[in-house]
Amino acid sequence: MELTRKLDEHGKGAWIAVMVLSFVIFWPAGLAILAYLIWSGRMSCWKHGGPGLWHNRRRRGARHHDNGAKQYDSASSGNAAFDEYREETLKRLEDEQNEFQAFLERLRHAKDKAEFDQFMDDRKSPPKKPSSSSGGDAQPTV
Repeated sequence: MELTRKLDEHGKGAWIAVMVLSFVIFWPAGLAILAYLIWSGRMSCWKHGGPGLWHNRRRRGARHHDNGAKQYDSASSGNAAFDEYREETLKRLEDEQNEFQAFLERLRHAKDKAEFDQFMDDRKSPPKKPSSSSGGDAQPTV
């Protein structure tokens, strides 16, 4: 379709504008355009891994080593020095994240242990008897 090709040339903004206008003019048409955009993959932000793209690729092992030579994937900048710097930085950040998560786990464990120790101490202490100053059955005053 020629209309589809023209909108694709203008990008996602044009598609969004057409969809919003069609919702304003005739809502079923807007719904149909929204369904088409999702079905055709034109709003494919979900399919590409979202904001964690580098992190997800690193976890999946997107970088391949073949006899010591790097084969660059589509995320390569084309500059080997920058790619090496980026890999080192991502590795450092991942290590820091792992250290922080370990710290949080130790902190949670220490808090849980303190709460459990307090519970055990409360259990060991004899129950306090309610003190009554009158010595008999006290009637509540109204």
